[in-house]
Amino acid sequence: MPSLLITVLILQLAIHLVNTVGASTVNELLWNIYNRLPTPTSTAARNLRRLQREFVRQRKEISGVSSQNEFAKWAKLRRQHDKTIAELEKTTASLNNAKTSFDRVVSTGRWAGTNGLRLFLQFWYAKQSMFWLPQGWLPSYAEWLLAFPRAPRGSVSIQIWGAACASVIQLLSTAMMAAYALLVGRRAADEKAVPQAFAANPAQAQSEKKEL
Repeated sequence: MPSLLITVLILQLAIHLVNTVGASTVNELLWNIYNRLPTPTSTAARNLRRLQREFVRQRKEISGVSSQNEFAKWAKLRRQHDKTIAELEKTTASLNNAKTSFDRVVSTGRWAGTNGLRLFLQFWYAKQSMFWLPQGWLPSYAEWLLAFPRAPRGSVSIQIWGAACASVIQLLSTAMMAAYALLVGRRAADEKAVPQAFAANPAQAQSEKKEL
């Protein structure tokens, strides 16, 4: 079943990505996208960003005015600032309540679309083989293990195929992260070695500049 094989592979990849990035990061990204769309909370989100900018601007204005020499101006700015704080707190509380409900819905949908779907496929196709092994290629106990729990003997079950996909994805991800860390570390070491070499032999560097 090539389509089911690929489905399980993609599903395991999606689960790995969610676990690597983090559920909270995924929720935050979806929340920002949700507020950019014409949704019930988009107006409140825009208002929150406007209030935050207004808050910063008013703080700068208040810090630049003396409360003793320009008390009237300072008091007026202070009243505007307090009003902005009250609106900011009210809008933030409203959005936090909406985000709590949003996170609950997204978390449920994410679980249903990843681990929930994985469990359903493993249950529904438990007796179906993913692919068959060459006859006599492995001993009987290995064939039983690869067919666990209910796939036909001599085949690979969806549970074993899913576990194999998850293991390979994890190994490739670890290898890619290690290669990236090695590359970044080597580049940083090269950049650090250049000024050290110049400091160790400044006369030679100066003579090279003169020759040029």
